[in-house]
Amino acid sequence: MQVIRPEEVLREYYPPLTDHEALVEANRCLYCYDAPCTHACPTHIDIPKFIKKIATENPVGSARTILEANLMGATCARVCPVQELCEGACVLNAEEKPIMIGRLQRYATDYVYERGIDVFKAGPPTGKKVAVVGAGPAGLTCAGELAKLGHSVTVFERRSLPGGLSTYGIIVLREPVGVALAEVEMVKRLGVEVKTELELGRNLSFEELRAQYDAVFLGVGLGAVPALGIPGEELIVDGLGYIEASKMDPQKLEVGREVVVIGAGNTAVDCATVAKRLGAERVTMVYRRTEAEMTAYPHEYAFAKNEGIEFRFLTQPVEVLSENGQVKGLRCVRMELGAPDASGRPAPLPVPGSEFVLPADQVVKAIGQEKPSLARLLGLETEKGYIKVNEHLETSLPGVYAGGDCVRARGSASTVMAVEDGKLAAFAIHRRLAPSVGMAADD
Repeated sequence: MQVIRPEEVLREYYPPLTDHEALVEANRCLYCYDAPCTHACPTHIDIPKFIKKIATENPVGSARTILEANLMGATCARVCPVQELCEGACVLNAEEKPIMIGRLQRYATDYVYERGIDVFKAGPPTGKKVAVVGAGPAGLTCAGELAKLGHSVTVFERRSLPGGLSTYGIIVLREPVGVALAEVEMVKRLGVEVKTELELGRNLSFEELRAQYDAVFLGVGLGAVPALGIPGEELIVDGLGYIEASKMDPQKLEVGREVVVIGAGNTAVDCATVAKRLGAERVTMVYRRTEAEMTAYPHEYAFAKNEGIEFRFLTQPVEVLSENGQVKGLRCVRMELGAPDASGRPAPLPVPGSEFVLPADQVVKAIGQEKPSLARLLGLETEKGYIKVNEHLETSLPGVYAGGDCVRARGSASTVMAVEDGKLAAFAIHRRLAPSVGMAADD
């Protein structure tokens, strides 16, 4: 019997570049003027500049260039869809393979973290206090940028560990827990206080935060995986919980022999990958639309197929079959596409008389997350169920800002977009507070 060692099968997919490999790769760069890769980066990292510093054997300067634009640069180096963004825009795509921008970014940021080098320090105290709710990429970025500007910042996190989805919701193959926590420690060394196991509406008062702090930033993410509303759903495993278990205690994660994953986004691919690598004989992803409509990135789809994961498109689950509390199969119905629905994609319609059963002893659902319920609790205006913000990321309540997935009414949710929100919100908060602390409003 094959013994599966989670620490081996789930370890980070790409090994770190050696000093020599990084130097060789950096010297391939053309250092374009007005570089397309920089324009493609949502946080606008000066990519040619950071790569040039690696080429001149200045990794600390390279890391500084990265982190000035993206404080969560170590995370984004691993989880950004670089194929769709910076590397996808690389001019070398036309001639040969693009520069490995993501891996070079990881090389530079890991260099400073592994050596305990801090490239920033807190700014002179302004006497102003800001509360940040949520210790994910948006919240940590906002907190760190505000600390660099001299404000006193306290981050409140509902979980026992900070880091948000970087800690709990991204599989180890892409980002180990230690990377996310290293970024948290970097932010804390800027003077940011991080308090865990405190949740708005439970043991943290929004009214007290607004009274005690000069501004509040909400980086609260999204809610739970929504219900499918089918018989036997209580036997379905939550996808985010599945990934969390694979990161926090993989030895205790129960993985079926025949696993079906409902959904076709990046999280669903991650769930399927975990199942396959931890010993499932057969992993099938089911999706009610076609390959053309799936929300997983093309490179993630290719990765999943390479892992041996099967796909059933135009397939809608209608019932979980079980015996004595044990999953035995997933009853499905075949679908066909009709006219576009509210999402702009063709609406899936059931084909009469087309029911069939997929064998399964474990069913996992990864079909997105519910909109932030906190908005209603706090009395905030919403847009399509998300927290509504203006161009400065300020909510309907003056002095209360928000960013990250909880405001993503338009565009796709991603770590790098959350980081950019946190950065822009920090600058907006600073402009609001700056006049009263003797600083220029456009600092």
